Amino acid sequence: SRRRLERRMAEVGETMAASSGGEGGVEAPHRLERKWTFWFDNQSKPKQGAAWGSALRKVYTFDTVEDLYDQIFRPSKLPANTDFHCFKSGIEPKWEDPECANGGKWTVTCNRKATLDTMWLETLMALIGEQFEESEEICGIVVSVRQRQDKLALWTKAASNEAVQMSIGRKWKEIIDFNEKIAYNFHDDSRRDKSNRGGRYSI
Repeated sequence: SRRRLERRMAEVGETMAASSGGEGGVEAPHRLERKWTFWFDNQSKPKQGAAWGSALRKVYTFDTVEDLYDQIFRPSKLPANTDFHCFKSGIEPKWEDPECANGGKWTVTCNRKATLDTMWLETLMALIGEQFEESEEICGIVVSVRQRQDKLALWTKAASNEAVQMSIGRKWKEIIDFNEKIAYNFHDDSRRDKSNRGGRYSI
C-alpha cells in the first residue's frame, strides 16, 4: 500500500541520514551509496529471429531516496510476460555482462500479486539501504510477471562461492519474510540449458 511504501522510504531515509551524520536545517536529498538503474523487458512479442535481450530497455537511473520515491511502482501493475529489473548502474541485467558472467541467482516464486509487490519493495529497500553484508556481491533484482506464477530473482556475482551465496540467500529470505525453500542457479547452467531444477544450492 501507499502508506507502507511511504513508511519504508522514510525509514531508509532516516537510516541514511544517521549514517551520513545529517544535521538539522534544510532537508538535503538522501544520497545512496551507489547509483541504481531500472530496466524493462517485454517478452510477450519477440520479433522473429531477435536476439534474447533485444527488447531490454533502460528506464531510469537514480542515486537518492527521493528520486526512487518519484519512480516507485508495483510489479502487479505490469502486463504478463514482462520483466522489470533494478541493477547497480553499469551492470546490464544479462548473463553476458562481465559482472554477471560468473554469477547466478536466488529465485522466489509467488502466486499472489500483493505479496509480490511487498517482496519487491522490501528487496529494493534492502538493496539501496545496503542491508546485505555482501552488498558488493549483488548485481540486482528481477521481477518476472507471468500469467500463472510470478518470480523474483536476486542476481549475484560469484556463483561458485557457496558460503557467500548461502549468506545472501538466508538474509534475503529474512528480508522478504519467506518461509519456503528457495534455490540458487548458476547462469552457466541456464546458459547451457542444463536441467538443474533444484538449483546448485538451496535454503
